[in-house]
Amino acid sequence: MNLYEIDNAILECVDQETGEIIDTDKLTSLQMARDEKIENIGAWIKNLLSDAEQLKAEKMKLADRQSAAERKAASLKNYLTTALDGEKFNSPRVAIGWRKSAQLHIIDIDKLPKKYLKFAAPTADKTGIKKAIEAGENIEGAEIVRINNIQIK
Repeated sequence: MNLYEIDNAILECVDQETGEIIDTDKLTSLQMARDEKIENIGAWIKNLLSDAEQLKAEKMKLADRQSAAERKAASLKNYLTTALDGEKFNSPRVAIGWRKSAQLHIIDIDKLPKKYLKFAAPTADKTGIKKAIEAGENIEGAEIVRINNIQIK
């Protein structure tokens, strides 16, 4: 669904699957007014962002449905585990069996030898560092870089 009309000459310069500009020279040399070209590309970006938002919403709906189905299946597995109590079951539609496995339970992590412990690498508190620098504090190893971000409305 397009919110805006986008010139086909611009669309031909971009790979429709990946979104990559495949012919920068052709896009630059298009014989249309600069403002018209910029307006068409800006409108196309708005279309793509609208599509992305709709896809994100659909993905979230599907993820919710997936989680609900997985929770139901886990609950039903627990029910069957209790009902069958290790007994096998076979019918033309389903076969239920059992497989032995071993599962490790950590009783006291403080008593484990150090060679079996994993430590996460430190991460920077970017929000805190940025606030400190903006407040005038000198933080070695970090700096604030000013950039321009495009806004399309």
